[in-house]
Amino acid sequence: MATKTLLRWLELSTSKYHEWRRRYGKANEHNGKIPRDYWLEPWEREAILNYHDAHSLDGYRRLTFMMLDDDIVAVSPSSTYRVLKSAGRLDRRRWAPSKKGQGFHHPDGPHRHWHTDISYLNICGTFYFLITILDGYSRYIVHWEIRESAKEMDVEVVLQRALEKHPGAKPRIISDNGPQFIAKDFKSFIRMEGLTHVRTSPYYPQSNGKLERWHGSVKLECIRPSCPESIEEARAKVATFVEHYNHCRLHASIGYVTPADKLNGLDVEIFAERDRKLEEARRRRALKRRQFSTEVAMARTGGEASQGSRGRQ
Repeated sequence: MATKTLLRWLELSTSKYHEWRRRYGKANEHNGKIPRDYWLEPWEREAILNYHDAHSLDGYRRLTFMMLDDDIVAVSPSSTYRVLKSAGRLDRRRWAPSKKGQGFHHPDGPHRHWHTDISYLNICGTFYFLITILDGYSRYIVHWEIRESAKEMDVEVVLQRALEKHPGAKPRIISDNGPQFIAKDFKSFIRMEGLTHVRTSPYYPQSNGKLERWHGSVKLECIRPSCPESIEEARAKVATFVEHYNHCRLHASIGYVTPADKLNGLDVEIFAERDRKLEEARRRRALKRRQFSTEVAMARTGGEASQGSRGRQ
């Protein structure tokens, strides 16, 4: 029978017939979802959920880079977000857009900007003063002290000890307009040390937001949950928290690396290693998908061959 006659009887177009002939023996996935290299495997989804159970207080972006550094699973932040959202693990709150200003230009190296400020600490009903020096480039806590007073001399002592930790550093000191920072003695100290000092806009704490954020974190995550019973206990807990903050905790504002790594210039190597792990994971998924497609095609070809041999018999 002629092909055209058969197609006419079946009311089948010639193009559709030749398309079927061309695809004969191939995997029937032309109308379905083709597996992509970025599709996660079941064990990867389970690993993300298990890691989130152990680090439920960390956001999905920080969680992504923590898993990448610990060799748990190599995925992108968007993949982690989708997995956690589908599992109902994400916070449903809606935050208002930030109204903070642009602030100072971000420094291009360590020990260029040092932010300093004073914050109150309520320890068993007694107020103490936390004086902190923070490096604006790496968010590293250069020096801190909990003192019983917050006079100009206390700030001067804390700043002097911070300079002793880093000899040769001549940073730009950024502070608010507190009485300690506008005192004549403080101006004389800045001039004698060869430093420069700039004050933020009055009634606008966002200008010194890097240090304000740190003070909020140490109160929320260290002082208030632990409720220290003495100033010695508070100093010990803050020292532990600062050590974790500087050397272990991934900071969102500097690309999810630790402040110590950023300060020492290791962030470029960490970013390159993360990119390598992600690319390796994509290649592994692509290889596994190709192997699976080959096995399916071989199984179908073998099945059709066995059916043909039985038909000839």
